[in-house]
Amino acid sequence: MWELIKENHRKSILVFALLAATLLVLGYVIGAAVSPAQGGPAGLGIALAIWIMMSFVSIFAGESILLMSSHAKEVTHDMHPQLFNVAEEMKIAAGLPAMPRLYIMYHAAPNAFAAGLNPQNSSIVVTTGLLEKLNRDELQGVIAHEMGHIINRDVQFMTLAGVLLGSITILSEVFLRGLFYSSARGSSRRYNSRGGGQAQIILILTAVAVAILAPILAQVFYFAISRKREYLADATSARLTRYPEGLASALEKISARIPANETSNDINKITAPMYIVNPREAANAMAAEDWMSTHPPIENRIKILRGMMGGTGVSFADYQNAYARVNSNGQTIIPDSALAKTETIVIRDPSSESPVSDSGRQTRDLGDLVRAAGGFAFLTCACGLKIKLPPDFKKSHVTCPRCRRDNRVPIAEMLAVGAAADLAMRSVPQSKQPPQTELHYERKGRGWETVSCTCGHHMQVSPLFAGTNMKCPKCGTVIRIG
Repeated sequence: MWELIKENHRKSILVFALLAATLLVLGYVIGAAVSPAQGGPAGLGIALAIWIMMSFVSIFAGESILLMSSHAKEVTHDMHPQLFNVAEEMKIAAGLPAMPRLYIMYHAAPNAFAAGLNPQNSSIVVTTGLLEKLNRDELQGVIAHEMGHIINRDVQFMTLAGVLLGSITILSEVFLRGLFYSSARGSSRRYNSRGGGQAQIILILTAVAVAILAPILAQVFYFAISRKREYLADATSARLTRYPEGLASALEKISARIPANETSNDINKITAPMYIVNPREAANAMAAEDWMSTHPPIENRIKILRGMMGGTGVSFADYQNAYARVNSNGQTIIPDSALAKTETIVIRDPSSESPVSDSGRQTRDLGDLVRAAGGFAFLTCACGLKIKLPPDFKKSHVTCPRCRRDNRVPIAEMLAVGAAADLAMRSVPQSKQPPQTELHYERKGRGWETVSCTCGHHMQVSPLFAGTNMKCPKCGTVIRIG
């Protein structure tokens, strides 16, 4: 695996160097067009400054920006045990040094992507549609695919290369828009009134051509390598799960759902190429074979994975052989270092879990999962109606919309008591603090419920919770769940 990662790194450095060269050439040409005397070096310096600034942003805040722009909410093990169990299995199989943080975003179309700069600090985001439509084997295949991107350092490359691509686009857009507005005001006449104006016009036309072609060329570099990375992540998924049909079936469901979903275009352009299936390409019915496509054809990926099911193994060499049977281009997807390694990984049997049902209850539970991750509290009325309270709800009473009963809300009091208790506990030395207590909470049904600790912290008990106790992450108090 380390040989594969090193070879992947070498290819990444090559593409990264080509993108950097494109950015610097663009900066130099634009600078020379604006000021032939000494504008070239100045433009080169500006391009370099833009690159450095955006690189710092991506390294220190890139992951947070991606998660915020996707409106993703972090979930805990208690909220969705199955998702965590699957992720933990794949983390162990992949040998990752740390468990990726898991996030969920409310979106009907099933999809997922990974973010982060290294395996020690990474995240996986899944949509509610993915959890609703996929069974365990399919979910395992998708999570393993995203783990593959983390293992192979694809998320690191995609983040840094995306910064370069964004820098090239920004520099090109600023120059072309500035030139357009300058020409609209008639300032272009000044070029003809000076000596050497004809030479400067040629420089400007050259700069315009480079400004138009540079982003296209950069995207070709970026997308060409990203397509190979999708194949490599698919191969990694098949190897980790030992069941290629799981990912193949998941890709089939994801691609079938996305075009019918009218809200796929609300996925922003920055994160769209990072998804396991690009939602913007699928929603716009873009030809998968298009040279500007970020992902390889879904049908091709499915055929390769199912081609592996006819054999006996799921090693990288088995994936390359299946790829060669489906494609006649003679291309090698798997690095030579990985193909040279002899390994036998036997295909496992499918799990005995029953297929996922498209029940309305499951859809509502997943919607509540997102609300719980967003800080909502759940209050069950005596009539059985579950009332969902936003995190900024401060009133002491709420009226049930079904039976009009006036329900007392202890949240405001608990927050006040919890804040005072927290302040008091922090003022007492650690050695003199009282021992952690144990509480008991009796569940009122099988839906989402809010458990309040004496410290004021609120925890959400999901419909999937099957444990007998919870531990408050704030004060450590153990809460028995009945």
